[in-house]
Amino acid sequence: MICVEVPDSVTINISNSQNDAISFERKYSRSLKVYEFKSKLESITGGNAGTMRLELYSGDRLVGRLDGDEQLLGSYPIEDGMRVHVVDQFVCLQEQVPKFELSQEEYDQKADSLRNFLRTNKLGKYNEEEMARHNEERKRQEEEDQRMLESTAIGARCRVTAKNSPVRLGTVMYKGAIDGKQGVFIGVKFDEPLGVNDGSVNGKRYFDCDPKYGSFVAAKAVEVGDFPAEEFSLDDEL
Repeated sequence: MICVEVPDSVTINISNSQNDAISFERKYSRSLKVYEFKSKLESITGGNAGTMRLELYSGDRLVGRLDGDEQLLGSYPIEDGMRVHVVDQFVCLQEQVPKFELSQEEYDQKADSLRNFLRTNKLGKYNEEEMARHNEERKRQEEEDQRMLESTAIGARCRVTAKNSPVRLGTVMYKGAIDGKQGVFIGVKFDEPLGVNDGSVNGKRYFDCDPKYGSFVAAKAVEVGDFPAEEFSLDDEL
Protein backbone atom coordinates (compact mmCIF):
# COMPACT_ATOMS: atom_id res chain seq x y z
CA MET A 1 0.00 0.00 0.00
CA ILE A 2 1.39 3.40 -1.00
CA CYS A 3 0.94 6.18 1.54
CA VAL A 4 1.25 9.87 0.60
CA GLU A 5 2.01 12.05 3.60
CA VAL A 6 -0.06 15.19 4.19
CA PRO A 7 2.08 18.35 4.56
CA ASP A 8 2.13 19.75 8.09
CA SER A 9 1.22 23.23 6.82
CA VAL A 10 -1.24 24.62 4.30
CA THR A 11 -1.15 27.82 2.23
CA ILE A 12 -4.58 29.43 1.95
CA ASN A 13 -6.23 32.75 1.13
CA ILE A 14 -8.00 34.79 3.79
CA SER A 15 -10.95 37.06 3.02
CA ASN A 16 -13.42 38.77 5.34
CA SER A 17 -16.97 40.09 5.45
CA GLN A 18 -15.85 43.69 5.90
CA ASN A 19 -14.20 43.73 2.47
CA ASP A 20 -14.51 40.50 0.49
CA ALA A 21 -12.68 42.06 -2.47
CA ILE A 22 -9.36 41.76 -0.61
CA SER A 23 -7.69 38.50 0.34
CA PHE A 24 -4.36 37.62 1.90
CA GLU A 25 -2.29 34.50 1.19
CA ARG A 26 -0.87 32.95 4.36
CA LYS A 27 0.64 29.64 5.48
CA TYR A 28 -0.63 27.97 8.66
CA SER A 29 0.17 24.81 10.58
CA ARG A 30 -2.46 22.08 10.31
CA SER A 31 -1.86 21.37 14.02
CA LEU A 32 -3.41 24.68 15.08
CA LYS A 33 -6.70 24.42 16.91
CA VAL A 34 -9.47 26.47 15.31
CA TYR A 35 -9.59 28.94 18.21
CA GLU A 36 -5.81 29.49 17.85
CA PHE A 37 -6.29 29.95 14.12
CA LYS A 38 -8.99 32.56 14.77
CA SER A 39 -6.65 34.51 17.04
CA LYS A 40 -4.08 34.69 14.25
CA LEU A 41 -6.77 36.02 11.90
CA GLU A 42 -7.62 38.98 14.13
CA SER A 43 -4.70 41.15 12.95
CA ILE A 44 -5.40 40.32 9.30
CA THR A 45 -9.15 40.82 9.13
CA GLY A 46 -9.96 43.14 12.04
CA GLY A 47 -12.44 40.58 13.33
CA ASN A 48 -12.79 39.31 16.88
CA ALA A 49 -11.82 35.71 17.61
CA GLY A 50 -14.71 35.43 20.04
CA THR A 51 -17.39 36.41 17.52
CA MET A 52 -15.99 35.47 14.11
CA ARG A 53 -17.10 32.38 12.24
CA LEU A 54 -15.14 30.74 9.45
CA GLU A 55 -16.26 29.42 6.07
CA LEU A 56 -14.05 27.27 3.83
CA TYR A 57 -14.26 27.76 0.06
CA SER A 58 -12.75 26.09 -3.00
CA GLY A 59 -13.10 28.86 -5.56
CA ASP A 60 -16.69 30.05 -5.11
CA ARG A 61 -17.91 26.69 -3.80
CA LEU A 62 -18.59 26.44 -0.07
CA VAL A 63 -16.78 23.34 1.22
CA GLY A 64 -17.88 23.68 4.84
CA ARG A 65 -17.59 25.64 8.07
CA LEU A 66 -14.77 25.52 10.62
CA ASP A 67 -17.09 25.54 13.59
CA GLY A 68 -15.27 23.35 16.12
CA ASP A 69 -13.01 25.62 18.18
CA GLU A 70 -11.19 22.67 19.73
CA GLN A 71 -10.77 20.85 16.41
CA LEU A 72 -7.43 20.88 14.59
CA LEU A 73 -7.26 22.91 11.41
CA GLY A 74 -5.95 19.80 9.64
CA SER A 75 -9.04 17.81 10.63
CA TYR A 76 -11.00 19.72 8.00
CA PRO A 77 -10.68 19.06 4.21
CA ILE A 78 -8.47 22.11 3.75
CA GLU A 79 -5.97 22.19 0.86
CA ASP A 80 -3.47 24.62 -0.61
CA GLY A 81 -5.14 27.38 -2.60
CA MET A 82 -8.46 27.22 -0.76
CA ARG A 83 -9.97 30.31 0.87
CA VAL A 84 -11.12 30.85 4.45
CA HIS A 85 -13.76 33.59 4.65
CA VAL A 86 -14.03 35.31 8.04
CA VAL A 87 -17.52 36.49 8.93
CA ASP A 88 -17.58 39.01 11.78
CA GLN A 89 -20.86 38.33 13.58
CA PHE A 90 -20.78 41.71 15.34
CA VAL A 91 -20.84 43.44 11.98
CA CYS A 92 -23.69 41.20 10.87
CA LEU A 93 -25.73 42.08 13.97
CA GLN A 94 -25.14 45.76 13.32
CA GLU A 95 -26.42 45.39 9.78
CA GLN A 96 -29.64 43.78 11.05
CA VAL A 97 -30.49 46.79 13.26
CA PRO A 98 -30.80 49.84 10.96
CA LYS A 99 -31.12 52.43 13.74
CA PHE A 100 -27.53 51.64 14.85
CA GLU A 101 -26.02 51.84 11.38
CA LEU A 102 -23.43 54.54 10.70
CA SER A 103 -22.27 56.05 7.46
CA GLN A 104 -18.65 55.43 6.46
CA GLU A 105 -17.80 59.04 7.30
CA GLU A 106 -19.38 58.80 10.77
CA TYR A 107 -17.71 55.47 11.48
CA ASP A 108 -14.32 56.88 10.45
CA GLN A 109 -14.70 59.66 13.02
CA LYS A 110 -15.45 57.34 15.98
CA ALA A 111 -12.47 57.15 18.35
CA ASP A 112 -13.61 53.88 19.98
CA SER A 113 -14.25 51.90 16.80
CA LEU A 114 -12.43 48.73 15.81
CA ARG A 115 -11.34 50.42 12.60
CA ASN A 116 -9.75 53.28 14.53
CA PHE A 117 -8.00 50.79 16.82
CA LEU A 118 -6.53 48.94 13.85
CA ARG A 119 -5.58 52.17 12.12
CA THR A 120 -3.95 53.64 15.25
CA ASN A 121 -1.96 50.48 15.94
CA LYS A 122 -1.18 49.87 12.26
CA LEU A 123 -2.67 46.37 12.23
CA GLY A 124 -4.02 44.31 9.36
CA LYS A 125 -4.66 46.28 6.18
CA TYR A 126 -3.54 49.50 7.92
CA ASN A 127 0.02 48.21 8.28
CA GLU A 128 1.41 49.72 5.09
CA GLU A 129 4.85 48.15 5.51
CA GLU A 130 3.40 44.66 5.97
CA MET A 131 1.05 45.14 3.01
CA ALA A 132 3.93 46.39 0.86
CA ARG A 133 6.11 43.41 1.82
CA HIS A 134 3.28 41.01 1.15
CA ASN A 135 2.51 42.54 -2.25
CA GLU A 136 6.19 42.60 -3.22
CA GLU A 137 6.68 38.95 -2.24
CA ARG A 138 3.53 37.93 -4.09
CA LYS A 139 4.64 39.83 -7.20
CA ARG A 140 8.12 38.27 -7.06
CA GLN A 141 6.67 34.76 -6.71
CA GLU A 142 4.20 35.34 -9.55
CA GLU A 143 7.01 36.53 -11.85
CA GLU A 144 9.19 33.57 -10.89
CA ASP A 145 6.34 31.11 -11.49
CA GLN A 146 5.61 32.69 -14.87
CA ARG A 147 9.25 32.37 -15.94
CA MET A 148 9.21 28.74 -14.86
CA LEU A 149 6.07 28.05 -16.90
CA GLU A 150 7.47 29.74 -20.00
CA SER A 151 10.66 27.66 -19.85
CA THR A 152 8.87 24.35 -19.19
CA ALA A 153 7.77 22.32 -22.20
CA ILE A 154 4.83 19.94 -22.23
CA GLY A 155 6.24 16.41 -22.40
CA ALA A 156 9.45 17.31 -20.54
CA ARG A 157 10.79 14.95 -17.91
CA CYS A 158 10.85 16.36 -14.42
CA ARG A 159 11.55 15.76 -10.75
CA VAL A 160 9.11 17.01 -8.11
CA THR A 161 10.38 17.86 -4.64
CA ALA A 162 7.79 18.91 -2.07
CA LYS A 163 7.95 19.12 1.71
CA ASN A 164 6.92 15.93 3.55
CA SER A 165 6.55 14.03 0.26
CA PRO A 166 8.92 11.62 -1.48
CA VAL A 167 10.92 12.86 -4.46
CA ARG A 168 8.91 11.84 -7.52
CA LEU A 169 9.80 11.52 -11.20
CA GLY A 170 7.34 12.16 -13.98
CA THR A 171 6.36 13.97 -17.16
CA VAL A 172 4.98 17.50 -17.53
CA MET A 173 1.45 17.24 -18.93
CA TYR A 174 -0.04 20.67 -18.24
CA LYS A 175 0.96 24.17 -17.20
CA GLY A 176 -1.27 27.10 -16.29
CA ALA A 177 -4.22 28.04 -14.11
CA ILE A 178 -6.65 25.70 -12.33
CA ASP A 179 -10.30 26.72 -11.98
CA GLY A 180 -11.08 27.82 -8.43
CA LYS A 181 -7.44 28.03 -7.33
CA GLN A 182 -5.16 31.03 -7.13
CA GLY A 183 -1.89 31.07 -9.03
CA VAL A 184 -0.47 28.77 -11.70
CA PHE A 185 0.41 25.09 -11.53
CA ILE A 186 2.27 22.38 -13.39
CA GLY A 187 0.37 19.16 -14.02
CA VAL A 188 2.58 16.08 -13.73
CA LYS A 189 2.00 12.43 -14.61
CA PHE A 190 4.21 10.44 -12.24
CA ASP A 191 6.03 7.24 -13.12
CA GLU A 192 4.52 5.56 -10.05
CA PRO A 193 1.13 5.97 -8.34
CA LEU A 194 2.31 8.68 -5.96
CA GLY A 195 -0.13 11.38 -7.06
CA VAL A 196 -3.59 12.39 -5.92
CA ASN A 197 -5.73 12.44 -9.08
CA ASP A 198 -6.10 11.35 -12.72
CA GLY A 199 -5.37 14.72 -14.30
CA SER A 200 -8.72 16.27 -13.40
CA VAL A 201 -9.81 18.66 -10.62
CA ASN A 202 -13.41 19.20 -9.50
CA GLY A 203 -14.72 17.42 -12.59
CA LYS A 204 -12.62 19.37 -15.12
CA ARG A 205 -9.96 17.44 -17.04
CA TYR A 206 -6.59 19.02 -17.77
CA PHE A 207 -4.70 15.91 -18.92
CA ASP A 208 -5.12 12.14 -18.97
CA CYS A 209 -3.48 9.57 -16.72
CA ASP A 210 -4.42 6.66 -14.48
CA PRO A 211 -5.88 7.39 -11.01
CA LYS A 212 -3.23 8.36 -8.40
CA TYR A 213 -0.65 9.05 -11.11
CA GLY A 214 -1.45 12.75 -11.52
CA SER A 215 -0.91 15.89 -9.45
CA PHE A 216 -0.87 19.65 -9.86
CA VAL A 217 2.09 21.19 -8.07
CA ALA A 218 3.60 24.63 -7.56
CA ALA A 219 6.08 25.63 -10.25
CA LYS A 220 8.85 26.07 -7.67
CA ALA A 221 8.59 22.37 -6.73
CA VAL A 222 9.37 21.20 -10.27
CA GLU A 223 12.84 20.65 -11.75
CA VAL A 224 13.01 19.87 -15.46
CA GLY A 225 15.89 17.71 -16.68
CA ASP A 226 17.08 14.38 -18.03
CA PHE A 227 15.36 12.09 -15.56
CA PRO A 228 14.95 8.61 -17.13
CA ALA A 229 11.89 6.69 -16.06
CA GLU A 230 12.67 4.21 -13.30
CA GLU A 231 11.85 0.58 -13.90
CA PHE A 232 9.13 -0.54 -11.51
CA SER A 233 8.36 -4.23 -11.13
CA LEU A 234 6.51 -6.27 -8.57
CA ASP A 235 9.43 -8.72 -8.74
CA ASP A 236 11.45 -6.13 -6.85
CA GLU A 237 9.08 -6.24 -3.90
CA LEU A 238 9.93 -8.46 -0.94
